[in-house]
Amino acid sequence: MEGTGSSRARRPERARRESPSKARSFRRGLNAKRASGAAKVLGMSNTRRAAVVAIVVCALAFTIAVPLRTYLSQRSEIAVQEKRRADLLKDVADLQARKAELSDPAQIEAEARRRLRYVMPGETPYMVQLPEDKAPDAAPAPAPDAGPQGSWYERLWSQVGG
Repeated sequence: MEGTGSSRARRPERARRESPSKARSFRRGLNAKRASGAAKVLGMSNTRRAAVVAIVVCALAFTIAVPLRTYLSQRSEIAVQEKRRADLLKDVADLQARKAELSDPAQIEAEARRRLRYVMPGETPYMVQLPEDKAPDAAPAPAPDAGPQGSWYERLWSQVGG
C-alpha cells in the first residue's frame, strides 16, 4: 500500500506542476477557437476583412472630403468678401470726407472755376496757351488706303487670269 500511497502523494504534485502549462495551452486553444469562430460566423477570411475595412475607410474619407472641400472653398470666398468689404468701407470713408469737403461754399466755387472754368460776374477770363500745350494738329494726315479698285469678281478674274 505504500507504493499506492506514495504514487498518490506524487500525483497531486505532478498534477500541480503540469496543470498551469496545460491550462495555458487550453486557454490558447480556446482563444484561437473563439477567433476562428468569429471568422466562421462572419464567413470571411483575414483578406476579406481587410478589404471591408479598407472600403469602410474610403467611404468615410469620401463622406468627409466633400463637406471639407465645401468648407475650405467657403472660407476662401469669405476672405475675398471681407477684403472687398474693407475696400468698400474705405471708399465710403473717402466719399464722406469728400462730401464734407464740398459742403463748404468756397470749395464748391473753387471746383467750379477749376473744372468748369466758371468766372464770377465782372471778371475777365484769360486763356493762356503755351506752345507745348497745343494739340499736334500739324501732324500729317495719313494717306487713305489705296484699296483694291473694282468689284470682287473683277479682282478675282484678274488674279486667276494673271
